Amino acid sequence: MAPKVHGSVFSTATMRAFATLHEKGVEFEVVPIDMRAGEHKKEPFISLNPFGQVPAYEDGDLKLFESRAITRHIALEHHGKGTELIYNDVKKMTSVSVWMEVEAHHFDPVTSKLVWEQVVKPMMMSMESDSAIVEENQKKLGQVLDVYEARLLKSKYLGGDGFTLADLHHLPTMHYLMGTSTKEVFESRPHVSAWAKDIMARPAWKKTVEMQKQA
Repeated sequence: MAPKVHGSVFSTATMRAFATLHEKGVEFEVVPIDMRAGEHKKEPFISLNPFGQVPAYEDGDLKLFESRAITRHIALEHHGKGTELIYNDVKKMTSVSVWMEVEAHHFDPVTSKLVWEQVVKPMMMSMESDSAIVEENQKKLGQVLDVYEARLLKSKYLGGDGFTLADLHHLPTMHYLMGTSTKEVFESRPHVSAWAKDIMARPAWKKTVEMQKQA
């Protein structure tokens, strides 16, 4: 049976799981969760993720939540198929792991706030974004991307010479922010800009974005 991803095609966390499955060439079933109706906060979804957050993942008897744990499982489970998103080599994988942590603890907290203010509030909730919060977090993002610029001066991708989960995890929030003024924060740093264009042009990511158009 094909694995199931319970979530929304518009959710950044769910998009990480979709992109990983596309990179590995794994067929999967999407179980839509209507977040506006609060389906993620009640049964049957809450049995899959007790924290009431998308996505949840089912693969036979295995049930998982937390998007980054899901992507790592997919990469391990389907090792040798599609894009190798992790390494067996300890030294190489250590570098990938560092940048996966950087994304989770430095990049995502800032970009998620910007997505909320610049995309979710105005486009999905008919609310005005808070310009002060946007300005504050664009400054914070710039500081994070200065570190990325230095890294990408030495390496094509964050984890090394090949595309890995360390890069993939950035795609969902980056995708939304490229349609906002925050795009300039990426484009003003040449190596970050080249990296962003590279990973957003991947066929697996284009398939993930296309899912939104079909929803």
